[in-house]
Amino acid sequence: MTDWLPSLNALRAFEAVARHLSYRSAAEELKVTPAAVKQLVQKLEATLDLSLIRRHGRGLALTPAGEIGLAELGSAFTGIASAVARWRRLRERPALTISVEPSFATAWLVSRLDSFKGLHPAVDVLIDSTMRIVDLRREAVDIAIRYGVESGKDEVAHRLYDDQTLAVCSPALAKGPPPLKALRDLEQATLLHMDLSQMQWISVSSHWFDWRTWLADVGGGDIEPGRGLRFNDYNLAIQAAIAGQGVVLGSWPIVRQAIQAGLLVSPFAERSRLGVGYDLVTTKAALARPEVSDFVNWILSEVES
Repeated sequence: MTDWLPSLNALRAFEAVARHLSYRSAAEELKVTPAAVKQLVQKLEATLDLSLIRRHGRGLALTPAGEIGLAELGSAFTGIASAVARWRRLRERPALTISVEPSFATAWLVSRLDSFKGLHPAVDVLIDSTMRIVDLRREAVDIAIRYGVESGKDEVAHRLYDDQTLAVCSPALAKGPPPLKALRDLEQATLLHMDLSQMQWISVSSHWFDWRTWLADVGGGDIEPGRGLRFNDYNLAIQAAIAGQGVVLGSWPIVRQAIQAGLLVSPFAERSRLGVGYDLVTTKAALARPEVSDFVNWILSEVES
């Protein structure tokens, strides 16, 4: 009965493209190139002799046949993911896969994991350090730590930290010359700029890490930010600030440990409170597993301590 079925890879590629309405996003999920995804979808259309996806302006849209396919295949792949998840849980050692934004993993989570392992030595923990927003219902990920992203209707979310942005630099740079004492002194300093617009984890609030926006919010709208250095990697920008290369806008939970260690200082009292923060997100199904609920309870206790 399986002779007539199209390629499973082609079906999976179509389902991902139909869900995202983007070859690029589907390729990121499937960890292949956009060209490969497009080729698989075209192969499926040729096999079925049906048009499933069409161009719509600068984006994509589903044909009526594509709409039918998405509804059926979405349920099918959810069932497959559920079956594989059950197989994974049959292994001798319980395991957790946690998707987390790289800077939060580096600055906060990884240094604390020994505490969790001490409490639960039988649980294997895999940290998936990524800026991609994973689909907890479809991918082999149990928990996600997200920034500025609304939770889905089937997800369970716990706020870890409300965020605020502040200007930080090395102690030597703050001391000068010229010393940094008031916002106006930023006109004489090298500023580290970040282009975070392509990072899914921060796309909702990336403008708050823009110097011009931040200055306007904290009362320095008449200050002209210098050109300085530009980064598209948040961790690199923070490391550059620690090395004394300039002043960077930092997320408080990310830079707090570096400030406490004396690697960074905040020369100004001004901070911008964003109304977004870091959330731990999981699903009800995952939360029913002891290792998941143990990790959730542990991380919430770490935040409170």
